[in-house]
Amino acid sequence: MNHRLRCAAAVLAMLAATPAFAEPDYAPAVRADYQASLGGLFDWFHRNPELSFKEMLTAARMAKELRGVPGMAVTEKVGGTGVVGVMRNGAGPVVLVRADMDGLPVHEDSGLPNASKVRQVDIDGVEKPVMHACGHDTHITSMIGTARRLAAMRDRWKGTILFVVQPAEERIGGARKMMEDGLYTRFPKPQYALAFHVDSEMPTGMFSAAEGLQYSSADTVNITVPGVGAHGASPHTGKDPIYMASQLVIALQGLVSRERMPLAPAVITVGSFHAGLKANIISNEAKLELTVRANTEEERKRLIDGIRRVAHGVGEMNGMPADKMPVVTVPEGTGVTNNDPELARRLNATISAALGKAAFKPFVQTDMGAEDFPYFIPPGSGVRGYYFGIGGTPQAAFDAAKAGGPPVPSHHSNLFKITPEPAITNATIAMTAAVLDLMKPGAAAADD
Repeated sequence: MNHRLRCAAAVLAMLAATPAFAEPDYAPAVRADYQASLGGLFDWFHRNPELSFKEMLTAARMAKELRGVPGMAVTEKVGGTGVVGVMRNGAGPVVLVRADMDGLPVHEDSGLPNASKVRQVDIDGVEKPVMHACGHDTHITSMIGTARRLAAMRDRWKGTILFVVQPAEERIGGARKMMEDGLYTRFPKPQYALAFHVDSEMPTGMFSAAEGLQYSSADTVNITVPGVGAHGASPHTGKDPIYMASQLVIALQGLVSRERMPLAPAVITVGSFHAGLKANIISNEAKLELTVRANTEEERKRLIDGIRRVAHGVGEMNGMPADKMPVVTVPEGTGVTNNDPELARRLNATISAALGKAAFKPFVQTDMGAEDFPYFIPPGSGVRGYYFGIGGTPQAAFDAAKAGGPPVPSHHSNLFKITPEPAITNATIAMTAAVLDLMKPGAAAADD
């Protein structure tokens, strides 16, 4: 045998000796469940999306599906439309598994056969189109698959699992409402809180999670700028709120470009500006709506405090009296999502073993998206959090886009779509693996 043949034979022998990836023994059951039931459940959720805090049909369907899982005790109307399922299996850790369920006010143009045609009156009283434009239908479907698998494998875990079906993630208010409604007093307080999000910008078969920062904070900031109405031909007789609000829009960017440490990410976006009804009338009020993002709680506070300061300064600069200063409110917000580093390392390894080592994609922050998951892991609570992403788009779609084909739609787009079967089955396998790891018989029980 010549040298080349000997080398080739050696390589083949090494490959033969390397053990092939062995998926968990429950993975075939997850795939069978998708074919028999979960696929149809996802289809129903996708056709019937509901807006934040209006998820009555979704909540009722989730409660029904959870009640169909052996040993599950279900409570509805937690924090509004939230649902909590509790599965007990002796002494052991308490693990929370969370899935958000709300859709978005978007008209679906995905071209899918199950595209939503739903319209719904929002909590602001306005009828809007509704679409699952962020993949929450994937999350709640996977939760049912995970609950079924864990119920079928009670010999492999001990403790208590909380299945939390959360409303209004898109308004970053549902998790807070559930906590305010006694989630950790009415039900067992967890040691661990787990969640995932499908990611249209990650290939199917992949998953990713940070050992620290996973998502930015997000706050909605509203600013009302009072003015003094007048005729448009006589601006000197009034105080123009549009002029003042325009100054404010520009001045706010100085908080990012001139006062922020350059290596500390931050965003202030004025997404809404409303004032006036007619060209020749100076209105008596202007309203701005902002989204504010940061990667640390310190930077988050600095930005919001700065917005209040700059708004007051614009009022003073324009000679407004003390009772007519711009008013700044923060109606909704959520903190930075940080994974517990030790827990993330542990569960990243666990899920890699379940999906294959090649499935893990190192986490890189590419935008300042946010989550209200931090409400479930409040500082000082002792609850350790882990949040991971699951790929939702086939690699072929990325290859086609790179070759000049249609781009992969982003989340919140009217074109948004994911490939449900691999996303849901991989998420279910991953979450099941994570829970089994944390609740192995003999694991430490919760203090309470």
